[in-house]
Amino acid sequence: MALTQTLNPIVQRFKLHRYSLQRFFRGIGPETGPAHLTHRRIFILPTKTGLFFMLVAFVMFIGALNYNNSLAYSLTFLLASLGIVAILHTYRNLLHLKIDVGPIAPVFCGDKVHVPVILENHNYSARYSVRLHFPRFPEENIVITDVPENHWNRVEATFPSLARGRHPLYRITLRSKFPLGMFQAWAYAQLDTSYLVYPTPDDHNQLPQESLYHFNLTGDRGSGTDDFAGLRNYHQGDSLRHIHWKTFAREQGLHTKQFGGDRAEELWLDWETLTDLDTETRLSRLTRWVLDADSRHFNYGLRLPNQVIPLGHGPKHKHRCLEALALFPGGKEI
Repeated sequence: MALTQTLNPIVQRFKLHRYSLQRFFRGIGPETGPAHLTHRRIFILPTKTGLFFMLVAFVMFIGALNYNNSLAYSLTFLLASLGIVAILHTYRNLLHLKIDVGPIAPVFCGDKVHVPVILENHNYSARYSVRLHFPRFPEENIVITDVPENHWNRVEATFPSLARGRHPLYRITLRSKFPLGMFQAWAYAQLDTSYLVYPTPDDHNQLPQESLYHFNLTGDRGSGTDDFAGLRNYHQGDSLRHIHWKTFAREQGLHTKQFGGDRAEELWLDWETLTDLDTETRLSRLTRWVLDADSRHFNYGLRLPNQVIPLGHGPKHKHRCLEALALFPGGKEI
């Protein structure tokens, strides 16, 4: 019992020391945003310029001692005071900033992930030259921004997507060398959010013809006007009243609206039709088919071993199909 009571303070001190080291090197881990940079989360060390500055000040102080020169003392103490003030301003340039991340749009594997980062400054002093980047990708461009007083600023950081699936967002590092560059303050922010990466679309752009068929709706061709059934490519002789001018204005080609009496093309994208391919190649091929079917305004569905998505069309349906392909079991963790 006495041994336990003796060891408990040592264990607690060890845990606290380990936690401090973790905050120094990696931050405090995922947290719900926004992340508030308090004084316990900001670290500061001298830069190479700062070390050289301190060395010069020390040599000047030794010279002042040797010659007992009051002007040398004054200049040395003035430079030391300047360094101390620089420490304070560099530290305060990050203090009480709030960091949040907006919605991250899904991307295809290999493309850049664009992360909207929001910096809030609820303070009466502006923040200058705040540097933001992801330590996992040091080769990426570093975003440098200013944040006005009592205002916020939105910047966009990027990094490459490495594997399909849903992944947690990497740790963000904020740094500042303002105002003199002699000291560098930094802080970490890892927000509890994620981003989605679709499989890479395959180069094979021919849709499976055996799964494509025409579904005859009731009524004569072109005579129905009550139920909108979708869009199809424009055919010569189609009525100008049925042309979908909005897609034409967006430079997406000329399409004709289908109503109750038209024929709608339906397409099933089936996993089992690609038995000669491995898992990742199958997913890439199905991704290409989803994009092609959507661009051609087909009414399409997706059959996977663990999920069946019924026939549909439109942006939400396309995202649902691509999300199912991205989250298919067997993806690589990054």
